[in-house]
Amino acid sequence: MKWARTFALLFFMSLILPAQIIKIGSVAPDRSPWDAALKEIAREWAAITNGQVKLKIYPGGIAGGEEDMIRKMKVGTLGGAILTNIGLTKIDADAFVLSTPFLFQSEKEMAYVMSRLNPVFEKQIQEKGFKVIIWTMSGWVNFFSKERVLYPQDLKKHKLAFSTGEPEMEQAWKKSGYHIVPTELKDMMMSLQSGMVNAFYLPPLVAGSGQYFALAPNMCSLKIAPLVGGLVIMDRIWEKIPQNFKQPMMAAVDKASAKLAVETEALEKKALDSMKKNGLVINEPPDDSLAKWKEAADKGMDELVGKVFSREIYEQLLRILQEFRQKK
Repeated sequence: MKWARTFALLFFMSLILPAQIIKIGSVAPDRSPWDAALKEIAREWAAITNGQVKLKIYPGGIAGGEEDMIRKMKVGTLGGAILTNIGLTKIDADAFVLSTPFLFQSEKEMAYVMSRLNPVFEKQIQEKGFKVIIWTMSGWVNFFSKERVLYPQDLKKHKLAFSTGEPEMEQAWKKSGYHIVPTELKDMMMSLQSGMVNAFYLPPLVAGSGQYFALAPNMCSLKIAPLVGGLVIMDRIWEKIPQNFKQPMMAAVDKASAKLAVETEALEKKALDSMKKNGLVINEPPDDSLAKWKEAADKGMDELVGKVFSREIYEQLLRILQEFRQKK
């Protein structure tokens, strides 16, 4: 009788608490550090919830590009996705302020600003129906060019590849005086080979993995903007997860994210070392160059402030940044 009651109770609980399978789309390649981190989160969540929450991962763009994944989340085909700052901007336009060229100078500045603005972005994103599980910063974006680039006038002599789909940012770069050529990443190699473009800006890991640096072997060490991203799931799905699981689930995410940051930094260093052995030259710009890059970027800011992201979020970010620099 005791065994029968236990069996009946377990059976009843299985009806009440069926396993929740959350489909997660990702553009990160299979077996990459980002994919490994997501799989680790999947294992941890399954263990913490006793199998009640499981992630089914679709890596390498199987679920489509970032806009495709956002659309699929809205209609219920996907439960969540790994997004870069481009994808996050499609949900909340204010997130694009983090990609403002030459705004941040260090990881510490970025971390301080994010610690203050995360709640703002997360609230706005949640109002759109999404829950931010974790924010990630996966390095910085740099210029790569055929000839050496130290100052803005050097870059203005090049034909700069620019990702399509961001018309306001494209206008901002043009207004700053650069020769912009809209180019999809999948067409980058062909564009470089044909001479259609002879400069681009990408994270070193992408420049190395795609072998694009071979045709633009000069890298400017100046940081343009951080590469920000995150894991989001639909808020309605997160709300269905029992409350007692959420804190340990988030702790597991924080642990995986910290590990990913270390691995990404090591991987980028390894990629740069490999590229240098194969012809990459890293150019260190003079001390006076940063002011000139910012001056050039400021010429295009009116195409972004109040159009792409709100003036309020931009001014708030500047205040926080100034606060950090004064403390430092």
